[in-house]
Amino acid sequence: MGGIFGVASKSSCVMDLFFGIDYHSHLGTRRGGMAVYGPKGFDRAIHNIENSPFRTKFERDVEELEGNLGIGCISDNEPQPLLVQSHLGSFAITTVGKINNTEELMKESFENGCTHFLEMSGGSVNPTELVASLINQRQSIVEGIRYVQEKVEGSMSLLLMTKEGIYAARDAKGRTPIIIGKKENAFCASFESFAYINLGYEDYKELGPGEIVYITPEGVQTMAGAGEEMKICTFLWTYYGYPTSSYEGVNVEEMRYRCGDMLAQRDHGDVTPDLVAGVPDSGIAHAIGYANRSGVPFARPFIKYTPTWPRSFMPTQQSQRNLIARMKLIPVHRLIKDKSLLMIDDSIVRGTQLRETTEFLYQHGAKEVHIRPACPPLLYGCKYLNFSRSKSELDLITRRVILKREGEGYDQKTLEDYANPDSVNYKEMLEEIRKELNFTSLKYHRLDDMVKTVGISPCKLCTYCWNGKE
Repeated sequence: MGGIFGVASKSSCVMDLFFGIDYHSHLGTRRGGMAVYGPKGFDRAIHNIENSPFRTKFERDVEELEGNLGIGCISDNEPQPLLVQSHLGSFAITTVGKINNTEELMKESFENGCTHFLEMSGGSVNPTELVASLINQRQSIVEGIRYVQEKVEGSMSLLLMTKEGIYAARDAKGRTPIIIGKKENAFCASFESFAYINLGYEDYKELGPGEIVYITPEGVQTMAGAGEEMKICTFLWTYYGYPTSSYEGVNVEEMRYRCGDMLAQRDHGDVTPDLVAGVPDSGIAHAIGYANRSGVPFARPFIKYTPTWPRSFMPTQQSQRNLIARMKLIPVHRLIKDKSLLMIDDSIVRGTQLRETTEFLYQHGAKEVHIRPACPPLLYGCKYLNFSRSKSELDLITRRVILKREGEGYDQKTLEDYANPDSVNYKEMLEEIRKELNFTSLKYHRLDDMVKTVGISPCKLCTYCWNGKE
């Protein structure tokens, strides 16, 4: 995934920028970057953060960077921000999103005068560089950003810093958020709404879909108004959003309580566990909601070891992720032995980690392990955001089960039936998953219930990964 943060201040912005970016560390684990504009002009620092937190890697840079304008990012992919010189002037740019039509856009850039792109390791092109190239094909920065919003298939939110101010632009359908914060003599732009609270900022404005604003230390000017259609990612609340953040006025932690509450209502006495627990960290709030509704005590039968594994996301290699998932969780033997446990996780993707967690509980004496994922079965890989590392939809346990049942010739209509929680195929798919992962029982959150727990208009939510529809 990734997160972006920017500051325009009448005084030095460096410390606000540093801590604001650091507060996005839950959104990525590969690279971090900061760019500022000040007395020395544009200056920048980028570091690999795979083996060390952002704060540790950038402490020395904070002492050296100077400026009252700054942008930066936590990235799970490409190095950024980038510094660019063009006919539109010099600027720095950082992005968050996903481009599905890269080859088409590169070809168009070459036809319009772009001579080359710098190749990253692995042979790919830096998406942020491609976005800068598209912007430079127009006669103004605002026109260029609008062009990006029109041309990119996927999503693209960005911050672009000139010598005078910062342009903030939310992607065309608002799949990811950008929120503006305000304090005396400064404004900031942030992916996560909580990232600026401890820095003294207050909520000023949440950008609408496709909206572009220009931020200076003196104020925020709307350069292009918001579009009418919104498709914000529902997974922001269910999984990768931070508990203290709010999107479209809906707090993540509260939504997760409601989600657990609804899961408990759907169970209505079908199971009688001794304890309810959440898989750390994102399953915990869902479990609290379930416990509050059901009256079953909430407990933590295992604790995540955070001193050396503080961040939620994992390394890029699946084998390393599986190992770290095991290493993180320390059992509380007395809360497991001879207990019937109901576990809530944010989702089931491959199923590997949750199966190993279940085996881990059985090995420590659990009688039963009931699983309640906090979202519906994932049937489609996300084509709009870079929050999944799956390279094939067959990475999804649901697709492997469907392939086993249907063979290779199944169509979209068949998938729609498997997405219907009232269908026979859905129920039989869940039973296959339950057996394969060795759960005592398995019941997913229903899509209609999940939409209700978010609480905004369903037509504003993207639910593609569950039902194949935006």
